[in-house]
Amino acid sequence: MAQFSTRQLEMLASARVGHLATAGEDARPHVIPVCFTTDGRSIYSVLDQKPKRTGLTRLRRVKNILANPQATLLVDHYEEDWGNLWYLMVSGRAELLMDGQEQTGAVTLLRDKYQQYRAMDIGLNPVIKITPSPKHVCFRVGVLGILWQAGFELTG
Repeated sequence: MAQFSTRQLEMLASARVGHLATAGEDARPHVIPVCFTTDGRSIYSVLDQKPKRTGLTRLRRVKNILANPQATLLVDHYEEDWGNLWYLMVSGRAELLMDGQEQTGAVTLLRDKYQQYRAMDIGLNPVIKITPSPKHVCFRVGVLGILWQAGFELTG
């Protein structure tokens, strides 16, 4: 399992939204904005109570994860000064946490990060967990910044 660096944890903590990419058996990509958090080892996103057209476990992201557990979370930051641009892309195995201590802990972390979740009844909602693959955590800082992947420094 990949471990996040201090800089990557800062990036994840400062970002308010990420983009979750999944694909089903048909390999067709599906990307949606999500609220997320991390415990330093995994990424978590709860299936919350924002308006949705279908039941939580019938959402396309859920069906995709059940059919193909590979997923990616992309988090980025934009400024007009392109020297301050960055992104962090975390790819790994996704799973649904339906209950248990890890699901409860993830909801607590999400409520700590997002005030809106404190008023929502999400305590029993499923949580998406992404466990990063060892060679699939990378980030870029600045337009001519450095790309890091799995702890190896690569010029980008």
